[in-house]
Amino acid sequence: MKNHEVRVYPSKEHLPKEEQLAWKMAAMATDPVDLDADVVDMIINRIIDNASVAIASVNRRPVASARSQALCHPRSGGANVFGMPIDQTFSPEWAAWANGTAVRELDFHDTFLAADYSHPADNIPAILAVAQTKGKSGADLLKGIATGYEIQVNLVKGICLHEHKKDHIAHLGISVAGGIGTLLGLDTETVFQSMQQALHVTFSTRQSRKGEISSWKAYAPAFAGKMGIEAVDRCMRGEGAPSPIYEGEDSVIAYMLGGKNARYTVPLPEKGESKRAIMDTYTKEHSAEYQSQALIDLAIDMRKKVKDFEEIESIVIHTSHHTHYVIGTGAQDPQKMDPNASRETLDHSIMYIFAVALQDGEWHHVKSYAPERAKRADTVRLWHKISTVEDKEWTARYHDKDPKKKAFGARIEIKMKNGETIVDEKAMANANPLGARPFARPQYIKKFETLTEGLISPAESKRFLDLVQNLPKLGAQDLLGLSVQVDQVEVIQKTRDTKGIF
Repeated sequence: MKNHEVRVYPSKEHLPKEEQLAWKMAAMATDPVDLDADVVDMIINRIIDNASVAIASVNRRPVASARSQALCHPRSGGANVFGMPIDQTFSPEWAAWANGTAVRELDFHDTFLAADYSHPADNIPAILAVAQTKGKSGADLLKGIATGYEIQVNLVKGICLHEHKKDHIAHLGISVAGGIGTLLGLDTETVFQSMQQALHVTFSTRQSRKGEISSWKAYAPAFAGKMGIEAVDRCMRGEGAPSPIYEGEDSVIAYMLGGKNARYTVPLPEKGESKRAIMDTYTKEHSAEYQSQALIDLAIDMRKKVKDFEEIESIVIHTSHHTHYVIGTGAQDPQKMDPNASRETLDHSIMYIFAVALQDGEWHHVKSYAPERAKRADTVRLWHKISTVEDKEWTARYHDKDPKKKAFGARIEIKMKNGETIVDEKAMANANPLGARPFARPQYIKKFETLTEGLISPAESKRFLDLVQNLPKLGAQDLLGLSVQVDQVEVIQKTRDTKGIF
């Protein structure tokens, strides 16, 4: 890996395109390296993971709305939409929109946290939709996805968006464009222009994940994927983009991020070096914000030590700066303590999540967020006794560059009314690669089978799992099977309607 320093250049100080970050990423995207076997294996795992959570959310309102928009754009030789019959295809940007929303809705797929945070599997719906539409092979798809992960993960390592209240999809549109460039075998110039265009149109504020969190939290990554597809399409037709997109005097760093004096360092593979960033990422065992994964596991463990929840006087979660200020009481969001809050808000409230996991000894992607569960009087009482504080040691571990030391956990202090204090801590979620029960292929398959049970037939489950595990050998026609058809329940919004403009 090579570190690249990025800064603002005044217009009078010419920066050759070959020295611009977007060009360096485009050159990496067009470097024809083979994939390592463990990377191929992990990409297959993440495609299974995406399908799991997408089908589990198939009849949730945001997903149904996104699907209804996609159904207004049928296209012969296009891409599949999760839940719909495999023989129905749609324009790739709209299939990516519907599928990206379905994947993101439950906050239940993979994650990468460093200087910023991300869900790198958000790359997959858009890259897959283009692969299906353009008749690419399974091997082509694997390389495109590997590039998408490589770009997004390394941007997350080097450039913090959250510090400047920008949404993390700003690292996604550009990674989708780069991944599609690899998939289609485009030249470096076209990929360079595509990536710059995609970045330019996908910067937005963090309000989508702050305060009263709405369904846009699920739509935002799908929007970035859709914009990435459209940017590549325009640039394949010869169009260009604002440039230099990062380093320009009036561009991203200067006015969206740290300003004219800011310096960022972004690592990228050198020419000929394998793309392995996906191996730094991790999926979720529980449907909630990633920083809550270890805390859910810890709550389940600590439950055995608490005999009477009503005898708890207070619970203090000592954790990282990020956890405290994003999903903890440091955010100062009253909605995070509100029993009437949306599901999207509750999954960004570690106080709510810890209270329910402690009481129930489990976490469920539907039952744990049900309105009646959130409004239960004893839960509200416990929930409102929980607070978070930043612990500098946990903040340091959150940002540690050594993956064996990096952690997203906390120390919990439960103070009982009788003066007893129960203390425990956990650094890694059980499902993390360094956790107690790391996820591997059997766990991904189990997650798929659990989340799709009652929604798809055993035959459809077997068909999809057999196909995706043979991904390196799949031809163009086979890729149209990398969707999942819901055939055991009624799918809402499965036909075109006239509710909107389209």
